[in-house]
Amino acid sequence: MVQTLMIYMAILSIWAFAAMGFDKKQAQKKKKRIPERNLWLLALLGGGVGAYFGMQIFRHKTRKTAFRIGFLLFAMLDAVILLAASGVKLPTSITF
Repeated sequence: MVQTLMIYMAILSIWAFAAMGFDKKQAQKKKKRIPERNLWLLALLGGGVGAYFGMQIFRHKTRKTAFRIGFLLFAMLDAVILLAASGVKLPTSITF
């Protein structure tokens, strides 16, 4: 189960990363772009890590606060899901 989840998230992350690169290239050429909702959907469905790194590496959508914060949160959520599925005990509270 964990291995299947990891493969699924890896495929979606690669797809999201490639989509960010392709959309950046299309933006530079002033050609038809990938709709923003499709980029969000890829990140939401498990490609948050790829979408976030694609955004950073291609410097694409970095001026939009919603993308910067949203893709980072989706990447963190993906990491937590993978850790929890792998059996890593996550903290339930924080004490100072």
